[in-house]
Amino acid sequence: MGGEKVPTAASAVRTGRRPLRSGRETVVHLPPELLALLRRPSTCFLATSMPDGSPQLTQTWVDTDGTHVLINSVRSHVKTRNIARDPRVAVAVSDPDHPARYFQVRGRVVGVTTEGAVEHIEQLAQKYLGKPYPWYGGRDEERVLFVIAPESISGTG
Repeated sequence: MGGEKVPTAASAVRTGRRPLRSGRETVVHLPPELLALLRRPSTCFLATSMPDGSPQLTQTWVDTDGTHVLINSVRSHVKTRNIARDPRVAVAVSDPDHPARYFQVRGRVVGVTTEGAVEHIEQLAQKYLGKPYPWYGGRDEERVLFVIAPESISGTG
């Protein structure tokens, strides 16, 4: 890449330039405005693809590690099976105070782990509900954490 400036997600959105690829992953940084939404109890929708190619959409809680978008789910859910078959996903995150202000992140699930997933759902429950996770499907459900590497980011508002 010899001195070439890698555009951030924010600059790619502003300028229309595509971010550069580094190996298999696209180098796209989460802009500060999106990071702020990911750290709040923001409305989020996760899109995956069904085996026949049709879209599958789920409202979900969302988080970030500062680099990736994090989604917590259950191993037996449809979205988990879809991601195992096709890791390409899209996430829409809207501002709870101004729903017309949103970001769309298209990317790839680069990790699925059970490690820390139970602790993570408890943290998300505190963020979204202000109390411990109610374990809607029972405590025997196996929690998984999806780690999504952003490849393109757009937004409005």
